[in-house]
Amino acid sequence: MLALLAALSVALPALADPTGQPAPQFTLGARGGHDVSLAQYKGDVVMLNFWASWCGPCRQEMPLLENIYEKYSKLGFVLLGVNVEPDSNAANDWLKATPVSFPILYDKESKVSRLYDVEGMPSTVIIDRAGRVRVLHRGYKPGDENEYLDSIRALVRE
Repeated sequence: MLALLAALSVALPALADPTGQPAPQFTLGARGGHDVSLAQYKGDVVMLNFWASWCGPCRQEMPLLENIYEKYSKLGFVLLGVNVEPDSNAANDWLKATPVSFPILYDKESKVSRLYDVEGMPSTVIIDRAGRVRVLHRGYKPGDENEYLDSIRALVRE
């Protein structure tokens, strides 16, 4: 029994860290009324940014993410903003005042959030061209965008 518990305690942290694992596939409804699937971006570097309109750090981060998207989208980089609120009206209202050009997806039932083990807002996942999770970043504080940029620059060159 002790050997089993020891084995589980070693195995569990690896299960909680998706880095290096294939990114879970999903399809969500998007702003504009169409569906977006992660599979349609196969071969691109993809950033998933899980956010909510009530989240102060999310609001602070969003214009910086827009700048990153504008700069790197021509190099095979895609940013998908995944709103986690059950009612997307608050997100849409907030986006009127802070517009972004990257796709906004709606995870109203938190299905995708659960797939990616999102525990707080914002949470950012960066997926490489081969479809593997390479970065999992929880939270946001000023300067974190530099870590995103370092990862994006490295991955678009791979």
